Amino acid sequence: MDKERIRLARLHDKVVSADEAAALIRDGMTVGMSGFTRAGDCKEVPFALARRAAAEPLRITLMTGASLGNDIDRVLAEADVIARRLPFQSDATLRRKINAGEVMFIDQHLSETVEQLRSGQIAPVDVAVVEAVAITEQGGIIPSTSVGNSASFAMLARQVIVEINLNMPLELEGLHDIYFPVQRPYRQPIPLIAPAQRIGLPYIPVDPEKIAAIVFTAKDDSPSNALPPDADTRQIAGHLNEFLLREVRAGRLSPSLQPLQAGIGTIANAVLHGMIASPFRDLQMYSEVLQDSTIELLDAGRLAFASASSVTLTREVYQRFLSNLDRYRSRLLLRPQEISNHPEILRRLGLITINTALECDIYGNVNSTHVGGTHMMNGIGGSGDFARNAHLSVFVTKSVAKGGDISSIVPMVAHVDHTEHDVDIIVTEHGLADLRGLAPRERAGTIIANCADPQYRHLLGDYFRRACAHGGQTPHRVEEALSWHAAFRDRGTMQPARPAQALAA
Repeated sequence: MDKERIRLARLHDKVVSADEAAALIRDGMTVGMSGFTRAGDCKEVPFALARRAAAEPLRITLMTGASLGNDIDRVLAEADVIARRLPFQSDATLRRKINAGEVMFIDQHLSETVEQLRSGQIAPVDVAVVEAVAITEQGGIIPSTSVGNSASFAMLARQVIVEINLNMPLELEGLHDIYFPVQRPYRQPIPLIAPAQRIGLPYIPVDPEKIAAIVFTAKDDSPSNALPPDADTRQIAGHLNEFLLREVRAGRLSPSLQPLQAGIGTIANAVLHGMIASPFRDLQMYSEVLQDSTIELLDAGRLAFASASSVTLTREVYQRFLSNLDRYRSRLLLRPQEISNHPEILRRLGLITINTALECDIYGNVNSTHVGGTHMMNGIGGSGDFARNAHLSVFVTKSVAKGGDISSIVPMVAHVDHTEHDVDIIVTEHGLADLRGLAPRERAGTIIANCADPQYRHLLGDYFRRACAHGGQTPHRVEEALSWHAAFRDRGTMQPARPAQALAA
């Protein structure tokens, strides 16, 4: 028995195998599992559930913080364990089942899930499964590389299964700041006014009597699959840095800017990485996830402090981070996602938010989730939490996809996650559109001129001119506004049909 990892003696007899722990989860239950963007997920019990499902009916509602690593969603989806999933996912197999209607997926703002749980608006959590570094003398759970919704799952669930990961160093203790808002109508303002401020506990406070099983594991988080910066993302970063420098020169920002947030993924990570070569100093982050760019900015002396809900890194940077926790721990905090993404705090801190769009339309509406307007990609995540409450809301995207067959700037987005009211800046490799203070017709001209790829720019301009002939505050030709998406569906390209294609059609 590792007494450093389980410091409350009466919990020692709760150590069981993953299969024994998974037996606590029964068909039809709602299960809350730790994990946020491939970090801090449970690595034994989910696979035990999949093994059980081969022999008996077992379908659950699965709640997490965000996406899971270690192929957990894939394995559970293949075993037909997942009946309902929320609030975010990123697995290809699960995505296919969602889009086939075989799994009911509830796509939520990441700040909202536990509010709905706490107020009884969605089904309560029967069992929470939480990865931990250790359990304290009082029975508190010390999370690993993410907090996500784990704290609230553990507090609200009837039973708690703790997976203690021996691959996670004990030096992670002290990295977390666990705070719960008071129930309405007695809730006071959340007393957080700076990213580096601590307002809670370094562990999840749990009644030890609720801890029904403890499982040991020794597995790493899945590495981030974010790609390194390329020519396009470096150009996007350059355009954004030039814009921010102009804001500093105009006196609207200080040289340390405002606290930064960057969404998960290759483009946002690469754009943040571009700030290493910027003139900005003493930066701070208040984000939902810390990626490689955060560690690189810390190492470069550009970033003073970073607060988030998880740390999701490529394999090399992950090992560097865990091996040098003494160097990083004083400059990082991990919080529950309802705090990292809380609208009250985001508005108070005045963030510069950088999130990725699947597509934008000529008026500034953004689709972050649905390919072709119908097929779920991953989910909205926290982008809405941040965009709607930002000091500056920035969306970045490459101007084309699929070798140029898809334009990321379209006449009308096929699905709206972020309306034009929540979008201040759009950036592609071709340029930046500052939409602040512009009416819809002015936004259209700015986006087309600065962000569209040259092969689509004249087509967008032609659409806009013909739409204006019909009048309106936000001119559209409704009969063809989504024709580009239909063309890609039917012909595999948004490019106009050549004569031979037209005849064949």
